Amino acid sequence: MTRKTQQPGETPAPTAPLSDTIKDSAQQIWLAGLGAFAQAQAEGGKAFELLVKEGLSMQRKTQLAAEERLAEATSRVSHLATDITAKATGQWDKLENIFEDRVAKALKRLNVPSAQEVAALAERVEALDRQVLALRRPARAARTPANAAARPGAKAARRTVGEGSASASGAPAQRAPRKKAPGS
Repeated sequence: MTRKTQQPGETPAPTAPLSDTIKDSAQQIWLAGLGAFAQAQAEGGKAFELLVKEGLSMQRKTQLAAEERLAEATSRVSHLATDITAKATGQWDKLENIFEDRVAKALKRLNVPSAQEVAALAERVEALDRQVLALRRPARAARTPANAAARPGAKAARRTVGEGSASASGAPAQRAPRKKAPGS
């Protein structure tokens, strides 16, 4: 029995058994695969180069998108860090004020003067110092060399009385007799 092989594009005869139809379909699939392989071999270099170009284009697009997202994320983190820093600074300032108030209250309970009270006291001391200096200036003017020359004996009298060698009248000073110690 001779069988006729079916050519591509022909439809199987209605009387052909099912197994012949399956064999013919499998052969057609095989031939189509071989044709695709032959065409891929012929155009393989061109197809590879085309795929490389498309890959580079895709890599650039994804790299740009990644850089944009990174810049966005960096900006968000920077703003978040600025906000956190501002909040932390505000909280630190509040804590510092609370601490200063409590220390001031404790010092007040111990009757320690505040910095303002010390500053006011220093100003008063400076004012009193200026007043004392102003009062001394006229007294110094009264003790000029012209006034001292008018009373030449006053200094000499003071010197002799202060030394204890003579009395105010000019007589030598007398010593009191010594007491004897008991038993001598």
